[in-house]
Amino acid sequence: MSESNLKSMADIASLCKRRGFIFQSSEVYGGLGSCWDYGPLGVELKQNVKNSWWKAMTYRPDIEGLDASILMHPQVWQASGHIDGFSDPLVDCKECKSRFREDNIDVTKPCTNCGAKDSFTEPRDFNLMFSTQMGAVEDDSSKVYLRPETAQGIFVNFINVQQTMRKKLPFGIAQIGKAFRNEITPGNFIFRTREFEQMEMQFFVKPGTQKEAMEKWKEIRYQWHLDNGLRPEMLKWVPHPDDKLAHYADAATDIEYNFPMGWGEMEGVHSRTDFDLKQHQEHSGKNLTYVDQADGNKKYLPYVIETSVGCDRALLAILCDAYRVENEGEKDERTVLKLHPKMAPIKVAVMPLMKKAPLVEIADKLVAEIQQSYKVEYDVAGSIGKRYRRQDEIGTPYCITIDYDTLEDNSVTIRDRDTMTQERIAIDKLDTYLREKLKF
Repeated sequence: MSESNLKSMADIASLCKRRGFIFQSSEVYGGLGSCWDYGPLGVELKQNVKNSWWKAMTYRPDIEGLDASILMHPQVWQASGHIDGFSDPLVDCKECKSRFREDNIDVTKPCTNCGAKDSFTEPRDFNLMFSTQMGAVEDDSSKVYLRPETAQGIFVNFINVQQTMRKKLPFGIAQIGKAFRNEITPGNFIFRTREFEQMEMQFFVKPGTQKEAMEKWKEIRYQWHLDNGLRPEMLKWVPHPDDKLAHYADAATDIEYNFPMGWGEMEGVHSRTDFDLKQHQEHSGKNLTYVDQADGNKKYLPYVIETSVGCDRALLAILCDAYRVENEGEKDERTVLKLHPKMAPIKVAVMPLMKKAPLVEIADKLVAEIQQSYKVEYDVAGSIGKRYRRQDEIGTPYCITIDYDTLEDNSVTIRDRDTMTQERIAIDKLDTYLREKLKF
């Protein structure tokens, strides 16, 4: 059986629209640029990604969870450097008015949009934060920002979490939440958007131990992507050169995935030093030092190892990696999402062979039983072959068919998505069978 992988982002975007994974935001009004809505299957897949991360990061004794507010005191962003330094240098084409990030275009060459030569304006900074107003009166004193990252909510809650949960270093704080950036050059489907979801963990360590901690977390985070079903040959580490490090970091590296448009950052592991806690201590006037009882009550600001993965990018990589076309161009061509079962939006599809009693009654009963443990789809529309293909395309690992033999032997046919093999299973053995196949 010949098999091909995803060739273009357009193919995955088409599947997502056709099967209810992802829609253009406000599509009935022509859409809103680089904003996306997750449909019925997309929201299930996204929840599976978040559940996988949350379990990996917080079902352990040294990390606590947090859900900080999106709106924060404006001084948070002053202290973090976002108000003064969170910007991209932009240039405009004087002829067609197209706007580009300076680092994405050669200003000595023609405009890539209209071909005009020597038509670019001088670069100017553009702050990426969305601002809004809080309160009844709109003036500078009521100005607040939609957070551009979730990390600062963790830093300003460091002492709250450490003291209430009685944590000793090293320990981490994890958070999943929305962030907003007024990107000028978004694109490639959901790879770069203006509203996105981050899954970030800040791991607080004793100064001097950050290198060892960073290596530990690099290994842990790389394995998480493999555990989600990504192929190792589609992943690579890309360290940040010293002259490209962020102002707060003493080391940084990215996990990149080989998307259809090329290699792209999916997760960053950064050694942020004590920059953030030092800044918030200085700007707030509050003592954020840690008292190390194991080291003679020594006081210091912890160093931080950050792991930051974009939920939407992780989801996109999972979709791209799972996409297959088998026997392309042949009569029996099949498009299938070979998702890891824990990521599949629908775990089991139940299909009565005919939409007739008593097959439907048996199917209804099975759905009611199985959905106590797994997300189930009840599929009765079309021929059984078309139903199999539909479930293949949305990544459903197992299809259960109730046929007329079921009335005689009280068994059903289970079809495996990847191998397309079928076997008969007694209904009273079905729960054990699914638990074995879907354990993760």
